[in-house]
Amino acid sequence: MPVPSKERVVELLADLVRERGYDLEDVNVVAAGKHSAVRIMVDREEGIDLDALPELSREISDAFDAVTDFGEAPYTLEVTTPGIDRPLTEARHWRRARGRKVRIELADAKFDGRVGVLDDDSVNVVIKEKGVLSTRSVALSDVVKAVVQVEFSRPSAEEMDLAGGVVGSRPSPANTDEIVDVEAPEEGSDK
Repeated sequence: MPVPSKERVVELLADLVRERGYDLEDVNVVAAGKHSAVRIMVDREEGIDLDALPELSREISDAFDAVTDFGEAPYTLEVTTPGIDRPLTEARHWRRARGRKVRIELADAKFDGRVGVLDDDSVNVVIKEKGVLSTRSVALSDVVKAVVQVEFSRPSAEEMDLAGGVVGSRPSPANTDEIVDVEAPEEGSDK
């Protein structure tokens, strides 16, 4: 396959991907000797069932096969979803990240916060300063860079409430009232 330009791939796939209910987030075309690689990144509001990606991949492959300007050379097609390290650059990215912890870089500051409700051109972010939770409105146009952070513990119920509540498949907040009683093993027991 002669290496198609990113623009040509976007032109070919934009309508197909949109008709299937996805957003075309990114296209990456790499020439690797005689074997090229095309990586298509898609996402959608309700998240993606990974079992649906093989069908979309087949449809994209069929679309490539139907055009003559890609030629007959082998290529690898990868249809994937955005990784956790994808920067939040569009309003829809912020909406989909609601409830998640992000690192935000502004022109004059960097801070971590939890994504709250998105308004037209700003997002409410839950921040913790000196142990006190509060919200801060951040204009999307002021964001230099924002990336979702990996979390290993559940957020508090108060923090999630300030972020606008638990959303979709987001983890339930930690319940500080619930105490788990773990029975200690008997002395001398190897259990």
